[in-house]
Amino acid sequence: MQIEEMAEALGWKLLTENTDTTREVKGCYCGDLLSWVMGRAKADDAWLTVMGNVNAIAVASLADTAGIILVEDAALDADAKARAEQQEIAVYGTSLPAFETALKIASLLG
Repeated sequence: MQIEEMAEALGWKLLTENTDTTREVKGCYCGDLLSWVMGRAKADDAWLTVMGNVNAIAVASLADTAGIILVEDAALDADAKARAEQQEIAVYGTSLPAFETALKIASLLG
């Protein structure tokens, strides 16, 4: 399922512009410790985090995630937004916690 379709189904808000919202989501990874995520998230995972800074964008790029979902209304800072748009990394926001968001992703992925 494309991340934009998942976002629409789950009510996520797109926080970036002109980014790749057509990436296929094949899994989900939850984590905020960037070095841990960098070594464990898989390509095409939807990454759930509260880290909305430029370092998170770098990790998403290195791990080749389908996109970032900022949970619990975590903010995306201006520098991170600019970098995400430059690298075409879609960043979404949700008010739900990571656990509930992951459950919803799992139900969509079957």
